[in-house]
Amino acid sequence: MIALQDPRDRLIVALDVGTVAEAEVLVDRIGDAATFYKIGYRLAYAGGLALVPRLAASGRKVFLDLKLHDIGNTVEEGVRALTDLGATFLTVHAYPQTMRAAIRGRGANGPKILAVTVLTSYDDADAAEAGYALPVAELVARRAGQAAEAGIDGIVCSAAEAETVRARIGTDRAIVTPGIRPAGAEAGDQKRVMTPGAARRIGIDHVVVGRPITQAADPRAVAQGIVAEML
Repeated sequence: MIALQDPRDRLIVALDVGTVAEAEVLVDRIGDAATFYKIGYRLAYAGGLALVPRLAASGRKVFLDLKLHDIGNTVEEGVRALTDLGATFLTVHAYPQTMRAAIRGRGANGPKILAVTVLTSYDDADAAEAGYALPVAELVARRAGQAAEAGIDGIVCSAAEAETVRARIGTDRAIVTPGIRPAGAEAGDQKRVMTPGAARRIGIDHVVVGRPITQAADPRAVAQGIVAEML
């Protein structure tokens, strides 16, 4: 488990909204209750990349969740093009060639590269339908080991596989988990979920929470509650 100077950094708020204006309103409403924000496909493709340096300049951290995966050269150049935005984390899919290319592209000053093992909306049936012979838990473990060999900075996986992943990657790499839901919240489209407190107890470094915060009547209060649960 990685020690953090500010416990608020353990929570990554997913800005899964359709416009930069909506994202900025959410950030303002949450205020100092959160320090770390995720920008994924939806917002990135709606102009959200321009928000990354603005958030960074305000002292906030950004998890740029683009899940890059392509031929090696394309991934390498794509990562290189993103290095000056100021993001803290950038995701790629955990395929060996892709991970190695991302490490080359980020250079010495780029974002930390996180490898996405298996999406938290997948269960064993989904993996089988996609053509994988291994069950999800074994596939995650294999990819985590390959990520460590490639020099990746951290892993994105479900909380259900976090302990296995930690054994594969050691204590000096981060584990980031989506599919985190406060007690009583709906699971939505996530199939492998856990509460923030339980995630922290098993050594997860950062949890990603979206709708339970962003769709709440008081997103600041929900964010504060999640951070308090992980102290």
